[in-house]
This record gives sequence, structure tokens and C-alpha cells, in this order.
Amino acid sequence: MKPLSRAELRAALVDRRSEDHKGVFGHLLIVGGSRGMMGAPILAARAALRSGVGLVTLALPAGLQNQAAAAVPEALTLGLAETPSGVLRAEGVARLKTALKERGYTALAIGPGLSQQAEAAKFVIGALCSLPVPAVIDADALNALAAQEPAGVRELLRRRRAPCVLTPHPGEMARCLKVTRDQVRQKRDGCAQRLAREWGAVTLLKGHRTVVASEARIVVNLTGGPGLSKGGTGDVLTGLIAGLWAQMLASRRVDGDSAFMAAALGAHLHGLAGDLAEREKTAFAMTAGDVIAALPAAFAQLI
Repeated sequence: MKPLSRAELRAALVDRRSEDHKGVFGHLLIVGGSRGMMGAPILAARAALRSGVGLVTLALPAGLQNQAAAAVPEALTLGLAETPSGVLRAEGVARLKTALKERGYTALAIGPGLSQQAEAAKFVIGALCSLPVPAVIDADALNALAAQEPAGVRELLRRRRAPCVLTPHPGEMARCLKVTRDQVRQKRDGCAQRLAREWGAVTLLKGHRTVVASEARIVVNLTGGPGLSKGGTGDVLTGLIAGLWAQMLASRRVDGDSAFMAAALGAHLHGLAGDLAEREKTAFAMTAGDVIAALPAAFAQLI
């Protein structure tokens, strides 16, 4: 496997023109959060805003809406029906469908902080069936799909008629493929290619030397070090990939497979920001927030 060249990565960046406005760069919908796990969607939203996307809406349990609005003032918020324990209910999908008609979201990121409760899983399945927009599927949304029969997942994703990017860590990959973590660790490239083929989606397998695979190609990412082994860095990656993808889709300024390029570019910038944060903060002390703070320097270095 080889990484994408610097020229290929630069070509995936959506250029800026003097006449542009925020609508040119897309509107990303991030769906996530539950009581006690609000950090995940907040980090995803902050990273997405650093990606250059035009607008971000953060959809989450209604009782947590004020918390999210205060934490990410640049983002819009959308409160959805929740259970008494602060988890999204399946009934909230109807509100998302209405919002999609009203606001025309360009892309969706779903999963950060949703929880693995049964009601949240029902919500995930309903949302993916009802929102025909390109989607980055991460974290608990992946766990919800992994709990289904493989044939049913393939049919669900096929019927969406919109591309997906899957971002599992090794444990989630093992659950998706019904194999062990050791099998994933021993054959990272093969597992990524298998999930991409079986689920019909671009697959990014996180970890040292992140692998990005589609049914047609596979690349490895060489940026990023041990400092990224912290809670929240995966949520940063989700928001970054989804924000980059929304720009590509809305602007139509990037040729080729935009899902694959968004995943590969996101992995590169995320790892590079991690390297920069690690250089300043050390692998011991850096946090997911430091990765977000280093994204402007990572963009500048690539440009």
C-alpha cells in the first residue's frame, strides 16, 4: 500500500474564490450525543468548523441543546426527542426528515456519543433509512449496524442511494465483520477492503497507519503518532472528514471519488495536526482539543 501524494491531497482541498459565500461550502448535519457523552459531538462539530465547511448543525437530545449551543456557538443546534435517560428516541427521525427538507443538508455525520442503548440503535437505523444524504458513520452508529444481520446492513446501505464513509477502530471493525480484534490487527488492509466491499462503502480503519479502502482502491496514511491514542480524537476525525466531504459535494470543485478523497485527506490532516500537537504538548499531555487547535497549522503546511 502507498499513501496519496502531496499533490493528490492538495487537489482534494476545495479552493476559495473571492465571490464565494458559505453556501458554496455545504451544510453538515452532525447527529450524536446523550447524557454524559456530549463531549463527542461537540468535538466533532468543532473539528468540522475547522475544516472549512460553510455551516454545521448539531442535532442532539433536546435537553442537551443549550449545553451544545454554549460549547459551539458557531454551530446551529436541533433538539430531538429523547428518553428519560437522555438518549435519542426513534421518534426524533421525523424531525430530522423535516429539517432536511427545510435546510437541505449536504452531508451527515452520525454516531459520536449516541450510546449503545436499544432506543439509540433504533434511531440510527431509522435515520440512515430516512435521510438520503452522504453519511460518515462512526462510533455507536457503527455499533448499531454491527448488531444487525450482515445481509440486512448491505441492503439498508444499498437502498439509501447515497454514499457512506465508515470510520471504525479495530474493535468496531471486529464487530462489523464478526471476527476477533486479533484478526483485524493481523490483516488490517484485508479487513478494510472486505468491509468496503461487503457494505459498499469507503472504509477508514483507524490506528497506526490508518487504512482507507474503497471497492476500487486502498491507501495508507503515514501521519499521526501515539499522542492520538486519547479519547475524543476519533470524534475529531469524524467531524473533519464530514466537513471536508460536504465542501467537495456542495462546491463540485473536486474530481473523482469524493468519499474516498475526503476520508484520505481527513486522515492526513488529522494525523498531521496530531503530530504538530504532539511536538508542542508531548504525547503524554496533548488532548483531542489540541488536535483541533493544530488543524490551521496542518492546513497551512499542506497548502
